[in-house]
Amino acid sequence: MLADLVAGALEDAERRRSERPLAQVEAEALARPAALDALAALAPAEHVKIIAEVKRASPSRGSLAAIPDPAALAVSYETGGASAISVLTEERKFRGSLADLEDVRAAVSIPVLRKEFIAEPYQVFEARAAGADLVLLIVAALDQQRLVELHELITQLGMTALVEAHSADELSRALDTGAGLVGVNARDLTTFELDRDLFGRLADRIPSGVIRVAESAVKSADDVAHYRAAGADAVLVGEALVTSDPVATLEKFLGV
Repeated sequence: MLADLVAGALEDAERRRSERPLAQVEAEALARPAALDALAALAPAEHVKIIAEVKRASPSRGSLAAIPDPAALAVSYETGGASAISVLTEERKFRGSLADLEDVRAAVSIPVLRKEFIAEPYQVFEARAAGADLVLLIVAALDQQRLVELHELITQLGMTALVEAHSADELSRALDTGAGLVGVNARDLTTFELDRDLFGRLADRIPSGVIRVAESAVKSADDVAHYRAAGADAVLVGEALVTSDPVATLEKFLGV
């Protein structure tokens, strides 16, 4: 599944490149105002931080929500107390787009994450050109050299990489990039099964000074509390928000 998602994302990026060459996208990226400081926004605090996700669908769950106006949803997230917004831009299985990201960036004043299967520099320049402040890097999708190269490019462009791991070995690779923001995803990207306790087993391996993000397997405030007790500084939430009243749900999650 992961290999198919990456391959599809690269095919879609190549199609966009034929319409907007790298030189054009790079110029647009460099012309953007400076990215917001995501590390400051997600820094450890007395309360858990929430990264709220704009997510229409997923390979495991199918259609979740139509979300005709991503910007309006993102504004409700910000109003509800989210510290950052994640926007899925993958087109095939998640039904997102870079246009969603651009619309959200224009509507909110908190950091915005491009959540995509990033595997080459063109996609990073696209992210900055669209206004992203953060870019997801999935360790399992990249060899170490490419992971380091993409992390360095994201940093050079003034953005922050959220480096995502699914195992102890992947976490070690994530930390070797020098990442200041590391996510542990409870979803196995080969089987798509969930293990809510994975974060807790790996959290102690993340050194102080690195922001810890728990991802997936969040359905209720109890799940957020579980991650918080295990050491999460922030929790990324998608499905639970798009299938409910987002402001009321955020209030519950932030109150744990």
